[in-house]
Amino acid sequence: MQALSGKILIVDDDPIQRRLLQEAVKKFGYRSKTAENGAEAVRVMTGPEASEIDLIILDMVMPELDGLGVLQRLRGDKIATPVIVQTAHGGIDTVVNVMNAGAQDFVVKPVAPERLNVSIRNLLKTSALEGEITRFRKQASGTLTFDDIITHSAAMERVINLGKRAAASNIPILIEGESGVGKEMIASAIQGSSDRKSKPLVTVNCGAIPENLVESILFGHEKGAFTGAVDKHVGKFQEAHGGTLFLDEVGELPQDVQVKLLRAIQESEIDPIGARRPVKVDFRLISATNRRLIDQVKEGVFREDLYYRLNVFPIWIPPLRDRREDIPALTRHFLARFAAEEGKPQVAGVTPDTIAMLQEYNWPGNIRQLENAVFRAVVLCDGAQLTVNDFPQIAAATEHTSIPAAGPAPSPAPENTARGQPVQTAARPQEAQAAPQAGFEQSAPFGFMRNLDPEGHVRKLTDVEEELIRAAINHYSGRMTEVAKRLGIGRSTLYRKLKEYGLEEAGRDNAA
Repeated sequence: MQALSGKILIVDDDPIQRRLLQEAVKKFGYRSKTAENGAEAVRVMTGPEASEIDLIILDMVMPELDGLGVLQRLRGDKIATPVIVQTAHGGIDTVVNVMNAGAQDFVVKPVAPERLNVSIRNLLKTSALEGEITRFRKQASGTLTFDDIITHSAAMERVINLGKRAAASNIPILIEGESGVGKEMIASAIQGSSDRKSKPLVTVNCGAIPENLVESILFGHEKGAFTGAVDKHVGKFQEAHGGTLFLDEVGELPQDVQVKLLRAIQESEIDPIGARRPVKVDFRLISATNRRLIDQVKEGVFREDLYYRLNVFPIWIPPLRDRREDIPALTRHFLARFAAEEGKPQVAGVTPDTIAMLQEYNWPGNIRQLENAVFRAVVLCDGAQLTVNDFPQIAAATEHTSIPAAGPAPSPAPENTARGQPVQTAARPQEAQAAPQAGFEQSAPFGFMRNLDPEGHVRKLTDVEEELIRAAINHYSGRMTEVAKRLGIGRSTLYRKLKEYGLEEAGRDNAA
């Protein structure tokens, strides 16, 4: 089944024209809803369905409430959904009036399908980019709200409803969910919807801090408190005074720090290292974890009393594979941002078959993985729309036909795909013998590792291990707890290997 991206409201009193536009919009790869007149259009855009509408195609001449009247009502209600006005009369006065009223584009009937398609694609991209910029600004200023979160999913609506309730009080919140599902975004929305909005939102990734520095970073230290403490350091709790402290991967905190965190929650005061007296702090605590904390309690690595202090108001965020209806809108927003950042304004859309492929994939890395995949696709894209060929690793994992960008890339067999990720298989002996020597000199495709060196010999284990650690640090954005977990080693072992291979800088750069 072909997945459709974006939903367009078609407003026209002529049933034949509505039907023609519906067919055109469907052919372009979008969903549609129709309204028979201006009053019905206003009802849709001021009701619960408004959040699903990405763009409006609006007829100018209609009985009772005409196109100009609809525009004035929508813009008066601060509804910024992009509008394409269509009319049989293209006089300059008409164009000026509708553009002044807030329309983004103007077409004269009968409009050429390609002209309409280009307009829709460009306006959706522009709208997505404006939305991304607004979100960045609001997140930076602590004013992001749940209205700024991109979703068309019933599962995420439940999360948002819980978040809104939580924001109305000072209750401690525990956000649970896999890596990359958007836990920090929900925390930002809770902060921006609470009475602490515009105050600091201080984020701490507990899994990315070396164990010997956790206490100092969280609670601060006095000058001379320990060797190397040449200056006084204000901890994250004091930075969050009056605002919100967001502890990501809270399950990674060492046991001795868990004790101090419990006291901070109970007494609203902290003990900086080397301080003579405790310091009072006013903070709202939001914690997050990508593992089940109750399991860590049973294993004895997380304090039970602290767990019950943190888990007062739990919110679970579903993985992206359980809310695939969000993928088209998220893809469009990431596309708009990266096309602008990479100076590729011609990349303005995604083909319907590509959206279908993206919705078929399981996304073990969730939204963060989708974001990185779209970034790479924008870099690869040479046309006006992202295609299946711009997502070679996703195409391989979902068994879609994809033409490699460069060089011979092995095709992973279906039985060798784990959780949607391609796994390279060894070539058959006759294939290996037939392979040209030049093949060893080409870089491996994304998601694959070379087994042989440029001379055709098997690579050393240490070289393979170093490359795998580098790839893991990059893939998980420097989140060392997740890197260690995925590599199946302890965090102290990981840090030792970073030192052995001279990768400390790579770890710091990615964590920054």
